[in-house]
Amino acid sequence: MRFAACRTRRTGRRGLIGVWPPASTEACPPTGPYDLSKGEVRVMMVVLGTDAHKRTHTVVAAGEAGADLGSITVAATPEGHLRAVRWAAQWETRRWAVEDCRHLSRRFEADLLAAGETVVRVPPKMMAGTRRSARTRGKSDPIDALAVARAALREPDLPVARLDGPSREVKLLVDYREALVRERTAIQCRLRWRLHELEPGYDPPPSSLNRYCILDEIQTLLETHDGMVADLARREVIRIREITREANQLEKEIGSKVGEIAPSLLQLPGCGGLTAAKLVGETADITRFRSRDAYAMFAGTAPIPVWSGNNTRFRLNRGGNRQTNAAIHRIAVTQIRIHPPAQELIARHIANGKTKREALRILKRRLTDVVYRTMNQDTINPAQTVPAVAA
Repeated sequence: MRFAACRTRRTGRRGLIGVWPPASTEACPPTGPYDLSKGEVRVMMVVLGTDAHKRTHTVVAAGEAGADLGSITVAATPEGHLRAVRWAAQWETRRWAVEDCRHLSRRFEADLLAAGETVVRVPPKMMAGTRRSARTRGKSDPIDALAVARAALREPDLPVARLDGPSREVKLLVDYREALVRERTAIQCRLRWRLHELEPGYDPPPSSLNRYCILDEIQTLLETHDGMVADLARREVIRIREITREANQLEKEIGSKVGEIAPSLLQLPGCGGLTAAKLVGETADITRFRSRDAYAMFAGTAPIPVWSGNNTRFRLNRGGNRQTNAAIHRIAVTQIRIHPPAQELIARHIANGKTKREALRILKRRLTDVVYRTMNQDTINPAQTVPAVAA
């Protein structure tokens, strides 16, 4: 078939409009949810990105290529959650991606899981990076929700959401006790200044205001003083007693719960009840980690590669869950003091040219593997304990 070039009206010159025939769909079939090469229909996977807030949740549906297929904003209530599920039912194959802000999305995740939906959690840092790389400028709930969906499409190994188990109860107890301890510390600081004003020569020993005998001594001393400062000091002594009594009771309750959930973790040298509770609460089901290396990255004990070319170098990981990292650090410091295998490991690496700080990081990385293995064992068979060694 021959095509003649067309003359343009303005210049009279020949153009290329209409010269080329329309492209054939047989040589290059269209892409999309339908796979026409085999005469079959392929169902497209849709990711439902969610930007959760206190009063509303915005959901944006994204196709496999990240295209915006539609959005909806619902109230953050059970009725609104049901409306979102019904709206998403128009896509047969779907997966929910929720920004990992569990204080806002916990109830929404629970309702989705109860409805039989699959939910993955997208870290806020990953969502923000995806939003910055998009062509759409600005920030809004639909833009954030679409960024969450695209981040889930880009990262196939995101953690899958699950219903909260006993580990959340432990975390709530630990967080509440830590809040009480912070309150008590603030009151103790104020009390010391009041005592300095009333009795300049009296100075209780450091870390002694938790002891009942010291509090009794202070209360007897305050009986000889009148005025507002002495009255406030007496009230603070009473409050310190109340907080100390409640904190000690919570510590016993936490130790009892941890003994039921992770008995093997308590057998680890240097790991007390509160440290084990911190690990259990922050980990929130050890089975959600695919490997010990993934757990080490979560805990912030896995080194970060910073090399290019022939020089292989790693640096300190300052990311991860810092509460978990602090718990492992406490175990490591205690083992260096009392545990011979840990002492031998530190001495061996120092002899090989490592600094003490670098040897401590190596010990923490080893302990992370031990914690991962021990908690997995407790999950598989809670009645069986395994030996926990650091080296």
